[in-house]
Amino acid sequence: MPGSPEPNQQPEPDALEIATDQAITACDGDLRATVQALIVANSLLEAELRGVYATASRGFARGKVKRRREVSGET
Repeated sequence: MPGSPEPNQQPEPDALEIATDQAITACDGDLRATVQALIVANSLLEAELRGVYATASRGFARGKVKRRREVSGET
């Protein structure tokens, strides 16, 4: 007994495909402008990350910051 044919279902696009379409649409379909906008956005994110790294102390980031008691000689 043959099974009933399943309707032709399109798989749902994943988040990356949706984001790609949104970026292209935001640049009016101009792929070159889309790539340029993404490069600029990436550069801004990298600059922000460099600022975060500069703000965080190296000792704190590595867990080597001395507590006040140790610095002042108290135990």
